[in-house]
Order: sequence, then C-alpha cells, then structure tokens
Amino acid sequence: MVRGTVVLPYGTGKKVKILVFAKGEKDKEARDAGADYVGAEDLAERIQKDSWTDFDTVVATPDLMGIVGKLGKVLGPRGLMPNPKTGTVTFDIAKAIKEIRAGKVEYRVEKAGIVHVPVGKASFDEQKLLENAKSVIESVFKAKPASSKGRYLKSATVSTTMGPGIKMDTTLLEKSTG
Repeated sequence: MVRGTVVLPYGTGKKVKILVFAKGEKDKEARDAGADYVGAEDLAERIQKDSWTDFDTVVATPDLMGIVGKLGKVLGPRGLMPNPKTGTVTFDIAKAIKEIRAGKVEYRVEKAGIVHVPVGKASFDEQKLLENAKSVIESVFKAKPASSKGRYLKSATVSTTMGPGIKMDTTLLEKSTG
C-alpha cells in the first residue's frame, strides 16, 4: 500500500477550510496560524449531531484523538480523519496548517493500483503544472515499496475534472525522476 503526502511547489489553487481539534495553548496557536475552525468537544458534538462537514481538512493534537476517534463514522468515509502518517495528528499545529495552506496533497494507491492526485488548476501555466506533477511523481516513486519488482509506473494520464484524459509518455517520467 503506497500512500503519502507532498507539498506542491505552486499549490493546488484552491482555498482550503481547516478544522483543528486543540485545547489551551495549541488552540491559540491554531487561531494565529489561520485555522478556520478551532475547538474540541464543541466541534466534535456539532459534527456528531448535525453531520457537519463544511471543511476540507482536519488537524488534531494527539491528546485529543480520543475525542476525534469517536467521529470516525462521520469523518472516515469522507477521508477527513486525521492521521499521523499524513501529518494531521501533531503537536506542531502551526507547521501543519502552513503546509496545508501551501498546497499539501495526500495520495494513496487504490485497489486497482491507481493514484488520483490533483496537481493544480487548468488556469495554471504549463510550467507550474509540470513542476507540481514532477513533485507528485517523485514522491510516489520514493514511497514505492522495496519489494515491488519490474516497471513501477505503467501509464499516466492527465485530465481536467470533467474532461478527457491525455496519456503521458511514462518512459520520460521514470528517467526524469530516477
């Protein structure tokens, strides 16, 4: 199972709403860093009772994961559950928020061996899209398990959200990323 995160050099071009589960000093740190929603039990209760999910990412401090864990049925299916592997369960809240705002994207391989990752908007110029795509591909190759043999990347396609896919030459991608 290949999964990870990468901070895109030019971001995704989207405004991200961040919810932070923190208390005390970390609450203040999250507000100063620019989190959209900060709280603990109050936010958990709102999510539980109202099925409120008007946010894109959830960050939590490890001491509040007991509260957040109870929200698994609501957050889990939407891919919003905080995870230490993706850097969303941390005491360094300010750094996590800064990375997310800068364009941190998460990827993981699904059952069929496909990775879906946004690399920018159609309005980005060619160079920005290319740099973002290169950083994603490099990250996927770094996360490749040592046990995998043979050609790791068989095909790659770039597309807009609702547009047709355009196949890429994967031999060039493998040479440029190592």
